Amino acid sequence: MATSLLSTQTEHLQRPDSLASIISTGLYSAPFYFVRHMNPSDQTWQAGRYLIDLSVPVVMGIVNVTPDSFSDGGAHADLASAIQHGEKLLADGAKILDVGGESSRPGARTLSPEEEWARVGGLIKEAVKWDVPISVDTYKPETMARALDLGVDIINDIRALGGPGAERIVASHASCGICLMHMQGLPENMQDSPHYVDPIHEVRAFLQARATKLESLGVSRKRITLDPGYGFGKSVQDNLQLLQQQPTLAALGYPLLVGWSRKSTIGAITGRPVEQRLAGSLAAALASIQLGARIIRVHDVAETVDAIKVWQAAGLV
Repeated sequence: MATSLLSTQTEHLQRPDSLASIISTGLYSAPFYFVRHMNPSDQTWQAGRYLIDLSVPVVMGIVNVTPDSFSDGGAHADLASAIQHGEKLLADGAKILDVGGESSRPGARTLSPEEEWARVGGLIKEAVKWDVPISVDTYKPETMARALDLGVDIINDIRALGGPGAERIVASHASCGICLMHMQGLPENMQDSPHYVDPIHEVRAFLQARATKLESLGVSRKRITLDPGYGFGKSVQDNLQLLQQQPTLAALGYPLLVGWSRKSTIGAITGRPVEQRLAGSLAAALASIQLGARIIRVHDVAETVDAIKVWQAAGLV
């Protein structure tokens, strides 16, 4: 096995008239503080053919082979443009590519395994030839199995391997990386009326239970990352509370993979439409890194890589 040292989704929310309602909840009442080096400097992620170095935050570039994703739907729906986009993200500094064929935006049509594979299969066959970890964003066990057979390195599952047979498929693989994400509800209803008594406690408990289950099946914890699922069955307030308390998730000891890129919480805070959310997305990415995240899943790779370089040069990573 080769070892290499390697340095979408949305919620459907209304923008508040002001941030007063958020501030009044107390989410911004505590002084902002930095959480540096939440993870050991030698932390790595075993991801198929690769051992990914997480001592410096890693950028995961999004390749959506979909006609209906919330941000870039249709932009890379054919094989040639998807390959070209993947190559561009690598040139821009992505250390992982995440390939997805089914939109998880609210109201998106659910695909059959055959339809999903028709979208992603060709790109995966090409991308596994590149010297980079390849992730597939899927909750379908059939797609997981076919992708792993082709040499995909990471399974990124918004349903945390809750599908029938999904746990068995990844547990039977010798080394694939796994991302377990929290989502309340399903994409078709997750933003109807998300509700938590204690968001951080509930998200933490869910992710800990899913990771523990995988370990009980023989999966090394070195293969597991956790994603709090910003925007998946969560209100603006829920997302911001989770971000502020993200060190509690990092303290579980698994690397954190997060995705804020262009999401509607950014729009709710800034008042910007999806195509104007770059600055807000960069701020959220840096805040997440400062609060313990090690893998940042983004559309805008070059800009995120540059922001992290400056953050690192300032001694904040």
